[in-house]
Amino acid sequence: MTMQIANTTATAKGAAQPNAQAKAELEKTAKAFEAIFLRQMISTMRSSSLGEGLTDNGGSDQFLEMSDSRTADNMAETGKFGIADLLMKQLGAKLNIAPAAQTTPGEPAA
Repeated sequence: MTMQIANTTATAKGAAQPNAQAKAELEKTAKAFEAIFLRQMISTMRSSSLGEGLTDNGGSDQFLEMSDSRTADNMAETGKFGIADLLMKQLGAKLNIAPAAQTTPGEPAA
């Protein structure tokens, strides 16, 4: 997945739309990156197993990978690791995108 980062410096009249669109694209890309990172982390943890189980075979490995991928996607969506937030802060500053309001888990966004 690639994202082209464009200069979002615009006139006052059209500044809101490009800024909102760039922020949405950056957020989507940051969450996708976090999901990929978590997939790699889970895959590495699973491959460091000390042995094989009784039911381990090629078919079960494929389903484990699918399950791990879905778990990583869900973990990235919750944002508990904060990787996407850090990317948003770092790259958002370069694009002049205002950071999202921080909320604590379980607290509704303002």
